[in-house]
Amino acid sequence: MRQTVVMTRRDLLRALLWGGTGIAVPSVLAGCGRSPSEPDGVADGVAQGAGLAVAEVARTRAGEEHLPAAAAAVRGLTADLYRKLAAESANLICSPYSVAVALAMTRNGARGETATEMDRVLYAADLADHNAGMNALTRAVESRAGAQKRADGSKATVALDVANSLWGQRDTTWEAEFLAALARHYGAGMHLVDYKSNAEAARTLINRWTADQTHDRIPDLIPEDALDEMVRLVLVNAIYLKAPWEEPFERSLTKPRPFRRPDGSVVPVPTMSAALELAGYGSGPGWQAARLPYAGRDVAMTVVVPDSDDFREFAASLEETGVQQILREPQPVPMLNLQLPRFKVRVNLQLNQHLAALGMPTAFDATRADFTGMTTQERLHISDVFHDAFIAVDEKGTEAAAATAVVMSVVSGMVGGVTLNVDRPFLFVVHDIETTTPLFIGHVTDPTAEA
Repeated sequence: MRQTVVMTRRDLLRALLWGGTGIAVPSVLAGCGRSPSEPDGVADGVAQGAGLAVAEVARTRAGEEHLPAAAAAVRGLTADLYRKLAAESANLICSPYSVAVALAMTRNGARGETATEMDRVLYAADLADHNAGMNALTRAVESRAGAQKRADGSKATVALDVANSLWGQRDTTWEAEFLAALARHYGAGMHLVDYKSNAEAARTLINRWTADQTHDRIPDLIPEDALDEMVRLVLVNAIYLKAPWEEPFERSLTKPRPFRRPDGSVVPVPTMSAALELAGYGSGPGWQAARLPYAGRDVAMTVVVPDSDDFREFAASLEETGVQQILREPQPVPMLNLQLPRFKVRVNLQLNQHLAALGMPTAFDATRADFTGMTTQERLHISDVFHDAFIAVDEKGTEAAAATAVVMSVVSGMVGGVTLNVDRPFLFVVHDIETTTPLFIGHVTDPTAEA
């Protein structure tokens, strides 16, 4: 398991500048202490230095009573998001957990209708309870990592790392309550960067941090030119898993076997084979499933095979209760003879439209979004939600990584006035302003017509 080094705040500040470039070095901020002798000021419980803003609160260990509700909330978002993505994707990998954490952090700055819509999408009945539950859920997930002992006595190691970070505009005044909530429940401190003068440098730092947290599996979470001078905050969650099987597959048994694609065509693919004694098997209406535990039997992969050839129909019918049933149904069997293709999938997603369609359009609306819980200095809205994910499954086990970035941008000066959508035939006049003399007049009924 990779260890996180918690630096003192003084050590961190010493490392914040690279040779006069003015670029903050990515570091772990949550849990950083403040030396009484440091000159940086503290206002409203927020310490601000040359490259960070840290709410002076420790991450809480409470909230276990809210863990079941948080798990159910992630399952709900999983079903909703999967239905949206599966309808338009051939191969797909995403981490609804990562999306849920990134959006939950963002929700702490939302107010009014924006907050209400986000709560519905996140299945969050109460923000305080949801924060506590997500914190407990993350701690539970992290506890699965470490040295493991298989049933046959052999040893293995499961790596499972979760990290959160904030990247805020250095001259923006951030609300102390917002920073405190993210430090307390998500272990996230804020790196101070300067989107106004060098958005590309900030993007490089965020991507470098994400690559480090995901062992370089997610190297370019935020694409080139995605950040500009209007950005004020980027919230990031990253998750990484590397887990060997409880019962590894014999590589010598892997052979090309036929695989039927959705269009009915058949192709040969490298397929693993094993007779598994510790796997689980179950079935439900329209599907069969196998649960394949990883070393230590705390984490597993459940493989679901629909009975119907119409996979999209199956995906479209999936709901939270269905996800829970599928994950709970497989039970131990004397022997599971399994054939499973080796596979590797990488997907880069932009989730704006999907999340808006799920029920939180206001957060993306520059004229209506309310994130005054983050800052009242400027009006913010979500301009982008980027999600990258990777998975590789072979005879030894699984390596998977994902990261989610929520980009908060300031509302431009044009927003707030009257909106005119020219989406029908229109008249135009070219004229002298002072004398109001028409110079040209005409109309357009079909902008696509050739001149």
